[in-house]
Parts: sequence; C-alpha cells; structure tokens
Amino acid sequence: VGCDRSKNLVDICGEKHFQAFVCDALSVPVRSGSCDACISIAVIHHFSTAERRLATIQELARLLRPGGTALIYVWAMEQKYKNQKSKYLKEKNGSKNKDREMDAGTAQRPLSDQGPDNSAWSDQLLKDESCGAKPVADLRLPVHTNRTSFHSQDLLVPWHLKGGTKKKEESVDTVLVPGGSKELQELSPVFHRYYHVFCEGELEALCRSLDCVRVQKSYYDQGNWCVILEKL
Repeated sequence: VGCDRSKNLVDICGEKHFQAFVCDALSVPVRSGSCDACISIAVIHHFSTAERRLATIQELARLLRPGGTALIYVWAMEQKYKNQKSKYLKEKNGSKNKDREMDAGTAQRPLSDQGPDNSAWSDQLLKDESCGAKPVADLRLPVHTNRTSFHSQDLLVPWHLKGGTKKKEESVDTVLVPGGSKELQELSPVFHRYYHVFCEGELEALCRSLDCVRVQKSYYDQGNWCVILEKL
C-alpha cells in the first residue's frame, strides 16, 4: 500500500491498479503496529524543521510491528563521497539542454520573492552550519543550480513543468524553453521545491534519538544517506 501528498501521483497509481491514497507523512491513517515493513524514499528532506523531520520518523516507527523494519532515503549534502561523484552530478554532461531549461531565470533569489506565503515558515528553518554548509540568513534561501554540488543545507530546487498549463491563481516563474522553432518556444512554469539536504550522520542521529527503534544499517548510496531501522 502506497501513500503520497500528491493526488495526481496517487491517481497514476490507481490507473496502474496499485493501492495508494493521499495523506501527510506526519499523520498516516494506518493502524499502529500493522506494517511488517515501510519505506520512505525522498520524503523527509522536504520538511523544513528538525522537529518535523524527527516527527516523520516517529510516525514511520509507529506503523511498524515489533521486529518490523523501515528503509529511509534522503538527499545527501555530500554529492561527492570517497572521491566518487554521485549519479546526480555525473548526469550533468549527458542532459543536454535539460538543465539549462530548468535553471534559466532561477539565479540566487530571496525566498520572499517566491510568493506571499513563504515567510511564515522560512523563519523556522534550521540554520545548520555543519559539513561546510552556509547558514540561512535574512529569510533568504538560495535557488540550487541543477546537477551541481550543494552549498547550503536548506535550499530551493527548481522544477520545470514541461507542457504544463498555468492557472490564473498560480504564482510561478516562467522560463523560455529552447527549441528549433518559434512554435516550440513557449513559456513553462518553474516551481521551487524546498529541500533540507542531510550531512553524514545526521539521519542516523535522528533515528538513534528514538527509543522505539534500533538502527540496523546506515550507508551512502548515489548521493543519498540511507538508514535501515528496526522497531523494538
């Protein structure tokens, strides 16, 4: 059984005859202790405070039966590890115009420019200077350049919606899509997603702070920090 915050993604699962429902990772409507195993892939790094990231892991543990296991993946600050580039960095040269499309017009910009409602949560961001990350200052978050190393733990990553239609009430940036003809050059919206990228040991430390779980394994995998934990 799968769940996601995005109704559109859940609808795709339904079309493929998979069981899935819409919910929030902080409050999953599933009975406590009813799961043999759970996975959380690329979810927890979207929460903007350390308290919420920990609460998400607690909720994951709540779902597990005693002896049940969970696998967690989050994006790593270290995209170069043991002298090896992650797949994310390696794909830069082979992506042709994709990254230029995604990054166009998204230079370093203050968070306050992204929309009227962002300042409410931006001042709650964890200002972590570990592993060489720059602290967030003046309620500003850097906009990441795709397929490059991270310079801040808290940042916005541009998401280029190809072929999307912009509703009147949406407040998004637009970029000019490169193309061979004028017909192909049309404005497409760019959304900025919040990320907290994890330093080495950070995810493991969060998991170890919970008395109800035991960390079985902690490892690095292609630009991600990963933990396998067991419910006690």
